[in-house]
Amino acid sequence: MLSLEDLQLLDAVRATGSLSRAAERLGKAASTVSYAARQLEDRLDALLFNRAGYRIALTPAGLLLVEQGAQLHAQAQRLTERVKQVAHGWESELHIATDELANIEALLPLVADFDALASGVRLRFAHEVLGGTWEALLDQRADLVVAATNEPPAMAHLQWFELAQLEWVFAVSPRHPLAREAQPLSMEAIAAHRAVVVADTSRLAVARSYGVQMHQERLAMPSMRAKIVAQVAGLGVGWLPLEKVRQHLAQGTLVALATQDPREPNLLYVGWHSHRAGPALQWWVEKLRDPRLVRPLLHLNF
Repeated sequence: MLSLEDLQLLDAVRATGSLSRAAERLGKAASTVSYAARQLEDRLDALLFNRAGYRIALTPAGLLLVEQGAQLHAQAQRLTERVKQVAHGWESELHIATDELANIEALLPLVADFDALASGVRLRFAHEVLGGTWEALLDQRADLVVAATNEPPAMAHLQWFELAQLEWVFAVSPRHPLAREAQPLSMEAIAAHRAVVVADTSRLAVARSYGVQMHQERLAMPSMRAKIVAQVAGLGVGWLPLEKVRQHLAQGTLVALATQDPREPNLLYVGWHSHRAGPALQWWVEKLRDPRLVRPLLHLNF
């Protein structure tokens, strides 16, 4: 078994090139260090020190041992700390999935506050879209979901609260042909043009797109930000979160159009597994209840 003292001895010899100087560095007698070096070689049945020259050096086997041993020792220390952390009730990891509508930058101050707890819990963030957000909770890819759209699904041990209401606007580039059509726009008039959609990340259910008709041509984008940019460029039409495009509407790079079939607002939710609610998850749930978080989380203009 390789001990921390063994690794410190090897590292000191590598750094100083001398058993005597290694002993000084370690605060031990030279005879003690020399004896420990031979004992280590005998124990491992391997030549670890090259004593042929003026300076003592580690053999390839010694170098491998000190490099890999240090990594293994660090991993063992981390494992020990994580075992203690879990034994005291803290989760090992916390997986948080935010709907792509949410601005993950708004959560970074909470990450800093959470770090100050020194809990040792690893945080992992992921983005999901539409049905993929609730589904991440369902198949346990996530412990907590933020800004999930639509009604919470039927799911054992699910707890949730309403985060915010999201208003939508049908908007196009002023250069787009629909901008010159009579309003309110009919479904047939809209369906004649390509819709820009954000791709649903659901793996288990049929992917969904809102405000798009069955046979309408579609341009699928990876994010709401990309969808907005595509519509500003006149590459398609579609519904956009009002608060995210107010600046574009004010500047005239997008124009809002009335439709015969308006889109209802969406409720956005925070959801989590109640039976897996350790201290870290409970901390995040309480922080997300702060109404001051809603605006930076959902109402970023760009």
